[in-house]
Amino acid sequence: MENKTLYVLSAKQISVQQPLSEEWMTQPVLYQTPYNRCIDPSFKDYVSPIEARRMGKILKRAIATSREALTASGLTEVDAIITGTGYGCLENTELFLDALTTEGEQLLKPTHFMQSTHNTISSLVAIQMKNHGYNATYAHKGISFDSAMYDAVLQMRLGKINSALVGGHDELTENFYHILKKGGMMGHDDEMCAEAAVSVVIGSQGSNSLCKLVDFKILHQPTIEKLKNITTKYKADYILTGISGNHSNDEAYLAEAKELFSGAALLKYKHLFGESFTSSGLGFYVAAHCLKEGKIPAHLFVDPKDKTDRKPANILVFNRSDGTNYSLALLEA
Repeated sequence: MENKTLYVLSAKQISVQQPLSEEWMTQPVLYQTPYNRCIDPSFKDYVSPIEARRMGKILKRAIATSREALTASGLTEVDAIITGTGYGCLENTELFLDALTTEGEQLLKPTHFMQSTHNTISSLVAIQMKNHGYNATYAHKGISFDSAMYDAVLQMRLGKINSALVGGHDELTENFYHILKKGGMMGHDDEMCAEAAVSVVIGSQGSNSLCKLVDFKILHQPTIEKLKNITTKYKADYILTGISGNHSNDEAYLAEAKELFSGAALLKYKHLFGESFTSSGLGFYVAAHCLKEGKIPAHLFVDPKDKTDRKPANILVFNRSDGTNYSLALLEA
């Protein structure tokens, strides 16, 4: 398997920041509430009104970010569409179950059931784009997007594909947020939870790309020694962490990052975009655009003392999920 350099051709997001825009770099939207939903754009440019009536928000967001990412990449089509999602189409699932409990089994709307499965997202994007290539969905909680990206990287290094549209999509209804918070899975301390929709196009050629994707790894329950053996190979200027405001998790997260990457400046992004099961996709998006613009916004530094105007040569996206699963994405200008 060839360890060739890949390129991030484009990356687009719909989140709690201004949608399909990089305004967060200069004018971020700041939140004081623990639960927030996406700021949605007008979907009429991406989906017809008739189709939109039958789609949940997560599907419309996936189509919008995917179309924008494909247009920005300069490609007319991709060889693969791979999606990561923690819990899939929650709104449609809730609508179906609510109808089941209140109306019984006789008058259920089939659309809510048909569009409640996890792989609906990747399938619908393919249908909208008339894409008949490789199509897969990964639902692995906090490394869902990472698993999708890892699949794309492996497929490209094996020479099976030359381009891929990788998505990370999750919605968070108010009911489900309270269930997750009650179960101790979200909403800790100063943690801001939100929804995410991000689409990234990677390719083997990249004359006008955002950055290079030098390496990508996923690790399950690695020892600190194994992490050190891997990370010593990365000479990263900046480490983008996923600290979220969950104090107990962040303390361990930062301690590991400082031990593994001594001397590198630590960055954060979840205070702007929120915690979700596919928020690591937004971290990937943030790092790619920082490298493209050649600057790190001041509000991304964990320690304000690390702030510098030095142009970043590379950024390592360091994702830690549940303290057991890790992903490392090395991006280079």
